[in-house]
Amino acid sequence: MKVLYLTDQTFLHGGVEKVLSQKANYLTDQLGDEVTIVTYRQQNQKPVYAFSDKIKLIDLGVDYEIVKSYFHPHNLKKIPHHFASLKKVLKDIQPDVIISCSFGPDFYFMPFLEKQIPKIKEFHSSRHFYSENSYSAKDKLLNILSATLEKKYHQLVVLNESEKEFYQNNQITVIPNPAEISEKRAEVSSKKIMAAGRISPVKNFGDLIEAFAKVIKDFPDWELHFFGEDYVGTQGKLEQKINAYGLQNHIKFMGVSPDLKTEMQHYSIYALTSETECFPMVLLEALSVGMPVISYDSPTGPKHILTDNEDSFLVPYKNLDIFVEKLTELMQNEDLRHEMGQKGRQNVQRFSIEKVMHQWKDLFTSLINKTSNIQHLSPISQHPSPNI
Repeated sequence: MKVLYLTDQTFLHGGVEKVLSQKANYLTDQLGDEVTIVTYRQQNQKPVYAFSDKIKLIDLGVDYEIVKSYFHPHNLKKIPHHFASLKKVLKDIQPDVIISCSFGPDFYFMPFLEKQIPKIKEFHSSRHFYSENSYSAKDKLLNILSATLEKKYHQLVVLNESEKEFYQNNQITVIPNPAEISEKRAEVSSKKIMAAGRISPVKNFGDLIEAFAKVIKDFPDWELHFFGEDYVGTQGKLEQKINAYGLQNHIKFMGVSPDLKTEMQHYSIYALTSETECFPMVLLEALSVGMPVISYDSPTGPKHILTDNEDSFLVPYKNLDIFVEKLTELMQNEDLRHEMGQKGRQNVQRFSIEKVMHQWKDLFTSLINKTSNIQHLSPISQHPSPNI
């Protein structure tokens, strides 16, 4: 089977990039499929996550200005080149199925290229807040356009059941992200808490700092570490909050790690206080190394990964008082951390890459067969002439 993935780039750290490498490598190395990954702004940079040598990597070199909207005149004039370049690649490769991973101009024109090839649009972020009335008229217009074009794809794939209600078509499949089951183990006796992700407002790390500030007097030898790259100056604002609490020696920013699971071996608790999370890969990683989790019940993903009071504490959304209470319980009870960690390693097996990729292959086969059957129905067979 020839499988082609479309994305913007593979050189930045991120969940989309990581899961793409996992899926593409499994299809190629374990299932023997021919996989091609087409980007449009790789900029000659090396992929941040390793791809199998068998995978073909193609960059279209469109060079959009990312700081500007794709609908800015400077970027709009580059779309014809993008369209023509992608059309040529599809004609040359003739994939059996195409999967669009990220949002870019190709999302809007992809359904109109090589119409006979099944096309899947996968979504990695939550649409929980899309229904709120805080969007501008321009945003609402784009949402209407997106909803219309989504119906042109043969299938949409979302990461959890809660997300299905935010889409307006019936061709929706739920396939979670895969977990890499690790032999690495978290050190649950350590006195360090981890949080990870882009240092951005949506991660709401400020709440975690406040929670830690409330417990530090009872646990003066504990530390809280953040992993991730700064985004729009968010780290500086968080550092001001840390300084105001006088916690400079207890809370640290560790930067980006190429191997978060290795870092996790030195921590005993993973904490999440995000505004929204669709299906956070980092929770799968924490469970896979046996690290207990404390998390807000952020819309819409954590509840589909975590099992409350078994491998984690799933705290009511933005209830800081309960978060502090449960964090205290975890910090003071090493046996509880060990028990939760053990359970997490068992529970995460349901997201094994073998099980997840079986779902993907079933979807590919179904769409290919369905499209093939439609193509083989000639006008005569659909409307047979009466006998004369």
